[in-house]
Amino acid sequence: MSAAHATFGLAPATRAGGVLADGGHQLHRDFLDFVVDGRPLLPRLRDLDAVSPLASDVPPAIFTAQVRGLLLQTGAPLPGGRFVIYRCPECADLACGAVTAVIERDGDDYVWRDFAWQTDAHSDLELNGYHGVGPFRFHGPEYRAALGALLDGEGPPPRRRVLLIGTRVGLLARLAAALRSTGIGADITPDIDDVPAEELRPYGAVAFGPALGEDERAAARRVFERAGITAVFVDGLAPIVPLLVAQVEQALDRGPVAQRRLIALAAGGGGAVVEVASPCRVRVTAYHLGRFSRTHAHEVFDGVLEAGRHRIALDVRTVKGEAFVVARTSESVLAAAVSRGKPG
Repeated sequence: MSAAHATFGLAPATRAGGVLADGGHQLHRDFLDFVVDGRPLLPRLRDLDAVSPLASDVPPAIFTAQVRGLLLQTGAPLPGGRFVIYRCPECADLACGAVTAVIERDGDDYVWRDFAWQTDAHSDLELNGYHGVGPFRFHGPEYRAALGALLDGEGPPPRRRVLLIGTRVGLLARLAAALRSTGIGADITPDIDDVPAEELRPYGAVAFGPALGEDERAAARRVFERAGITAVFVDGLAPIVPLLVAQVEQALDRGPVAQRRLIALAAGGGGAVVEVASPCRVRVTAYHLGRFSRTHAHEVFDGVLEAGRHRIALDVRTVKGEAFVVARTSESVLAAAVSRGKPG
């Protein structure tokens, strides 16, 4: 085992939720990722759709138990001294698969080794090991400080909420229901003129209804500015609920820009251009409004893209009229209108 030490830290991360083209829902999860030598660990484990046990929606007692386990204050939950490092974002069931590793003490150091994918109580390193990942040796004081802070009042990352402002209650109610189905809290109000600042602090994003005028939008922004509250403001591209959910997810993205895999999206001229920073699975969905404002959704691509810029052909039937595209990876979402010219 290498004697070299790696640095250890924690950073906010997101598993993007959404309303999928087939009508299904994908849960939004905010969690803390493990940062090893300055880089998040999750993206190194192939294209894995998973979250760490340190998630914002985990009950406090369970969250504390997870932290104490990582600190080796309690016994390992799996045979062989193995701990769950990442798990299914939908149900956390081991049967769905989990990334596990042996965590042990070596003097004052903590060592993570023998990373593996497993779906039951026992792991097969030869068949399902993450060869080339780890082992990692962490200085005890740094390791205990990062995790111990979670026991000293810092706790999990806050759950995100979205404030929907507008007068078209029907659309906003459908949007709020869709957001809640993915795990994002959402509230509706016609304005925020008399709302106390403390009631606005939980909102990480503000989405404006399509009927809200620019003066009302500017007034809402000023309320947040005067209160010293940072929020991302979303101007909806169109009254298409899955598209609006994607825009909200984009606004709530907590990951550092330099560490995102999905970098850019543009569409026009019969194609969508997607740029990714590293190999990952990307799904691209096209939306357009048909007769009687009926929403049409078409999944136009689902596959692994290598790092770089990629052009994906768009069938003219999927983007006629006013159309939009959404690109999605496991951790982030981008939405864009389809222009009538060539994509940038």
